Amino acid sequence: MDNLDNIDISILKHLQENSNITTKELAQKVSLSSTPVFERVKQLERKGYIKKYMAILDEEKLNRGFIVFCFIKLKQHSKTYGQDFMKEINNIDEITECYNISGEFDFMIKVYVRDMKEYQDFVLNRLGLIDSIGSLQSTFVMAETKHNYGIPVLSRH
Repeated sequence: MDNLDNIDISILKHLQENSNITTKELAQKVSLSSTPVFERVKQLERKGYIKKYMAILDEEKLNRGFIVFCFIKLKQHSKTYGQDFMKEINNIDEITECYNISGEFDFMIKVYVRDMKEYQDFVLNRLGLIDSIGSLQSTFVMAETKHNYGIPVLSRH
C-alpha cells in the first residue's frame, strides 16, 4: 500500500466497480490520458494488487441459490489431516470459499447448491468421503443483506 498514490487507489476502486471498463473510460474517471492509466494498471497487475478479472454470476439464474456456511472440525489437529482436508475441498466445485478459522471449528466453507435435498446429498456423498472431517455444523442463508465483492481501498491522506 505504501507505493500506491491516490490515482492508483482510484484506479483500483473503479476497476472493482467495473473490471470491464475501457482504458479510455478509466482515464477519464481519474483525469489522466490513456497511456499512463494503461501503464499503471499493468504495474498494479504485475505487483499483485490486481489478482484477476472475473464476471459475477447470478446464482439464482444458475439454480445455485441455496447458500450454506458449513463449519468443520477436523478429527484431530495434525498437519496431515489439515493438508488432506484442504486438498480435498479444493477439488469440490460447490465450495466457493474456505477459511481456516480460530475458535470452536477449524474451517468454514461456503457452499452453493440447488436446494436442501442437494445439500444433504453433498454432505453425505462429498464431505462424507473426506476422512479428516470429524464433525460439521451447517448454517443456511435465509437472505443476503450485503455482498460486496470488493476490498475496501481507502484513499491516502
